[in-house]
Amino acid sequence: MRPYTFTQARSVREALRGAGPDTAFLAGGTTLVDLMKLEVMTPERVVDINRLPLDGITLDSKGLHIGALERMSDVADHRTVREHYPMVAQALELSASAQLRNMASIGGNLLQRTRCGYFRDVTTPCNKREPGSGCAALEGINRGHAVLGTSDACIATHPSDLAVPLVALDAVVHLGSARGTRTVALDDFYTLPGATPHIENTLRPGELITGITVPRSPFAARSHYLKIRDRQSYEFALASAAVALELRGSTITQARIAVGGVGTRPWRLPAVERALTGRPATSATFEAAVTRAADGAEPRQYNAFKPALLRRTLVRALTELLESR
Repeated sequence: MRPYTFTQARSVREALRGAGPDTAFLAGGTTLVDLMKLEVMTPERVVDINRLPLDGITLDSKGLHIGALERMSDVADHRTVREHYPMVAQALELSASAQLRNMASIGGNLLQRTRCGYFRDVTTPCNKREPGSGCAALEGINRGHAVLGTSDACIATHPSDLAVPLVALDAVVHLGSARGTRTVALDDFYTLPGATPHIENTLRPGELITGITVPRSPFAARSHYLKIRDRQSYEFALASAAVALELRGSTITQARIAVGGVGTRPWRLPAVERALTGRPATSATFEAAVTRAADGAEPRQYNAFKPALLRRTLVRALTELLESR
C-alpha cells in the first residue's frame, strides 16, 4: 500500500473541501481498503466520512429516501423497505456476507469496483485499471464476465446487486460537491465502457453520493429479486433479475425488469417490459416475453451460456413473484 494522507471529516462541507481526482472517501471501506492494499487504487488523500449526517431511512409521498451512509444490513432489515420495496431488501440480503453487510454503506455499494480478476491483478493488462493497456479478459478466463454492453476495451461485469432493483424502480442518486448538489437517475449514472472503461459513472471529481430516492410506485410492493450464482452464499451473480409487476386481476398493467451479472452496468429490459404489459400473468406470457432479454448479447468463449441462463432466470423470477401473491 502506498503512502497517503488521512483525515476525518465532521461535516459534508469539510469532507468536500479540497476534494479532487486523487481523493477517496472512506465509509465501510470494504472495497476501497482491499484495492488500496493491492495498489489497484492509489489515492493520495483518504477522507473518512463516517461521522457525516448522511444516514436515515424514511418514506414519504415522493418515495423511499436512504442516506448514503446507511449500512446495507440496516436497510435490508428495515420494516418500511421490506414491506414497500421487497426486492431492494432481498438484493441486499443476497449481497456479500453478513459481516460485510454490517460494514458496507449504501453509497459504497453503488460505487464498488468490478470483481474482474484481471482488474485486481496488477501484473495483467486492464483498461479499467490502466487505460490503454488492453483487456486480458477478452481471450482469458471470462466465465463470469458480461455479455451485454461490452466493448473491445472491456467486458467486466457490474458487481452491485442493489443497483439492479434500484434501476428497475427508477431510483435517483443525490450528489454533493463544493460546487453544489445535483440529482441523477441511477440508470443514467452508470456508463457503458466503450473506449473509456475506466470511466464507470458520471460522478465528478470531488463529488460524493449523499443519498438515494426510490419513487413511490404501485408495483414496487409486488417485486422480487432472484440471484443465480455458483454457490449459495458470498458469491457474485452469474445472472440476476429484479422484477416488479402491477396487476389488474390476472392482467399485467405495468412491468419493471432489470438484470445483473450479465451486463457491464445494471441492465434495464424495456423490450421485456413491453412484451409483458397487457398480457395475462401466465407461464406462456413469461416465456414469450423473455425471448428479447438477451438482444445484442456478445458472448465469449467461457460465458456463452449466459444468454440462455438470463432467460431462465427471468422466467423463474416472474414465476416466483406470481406464486408469492
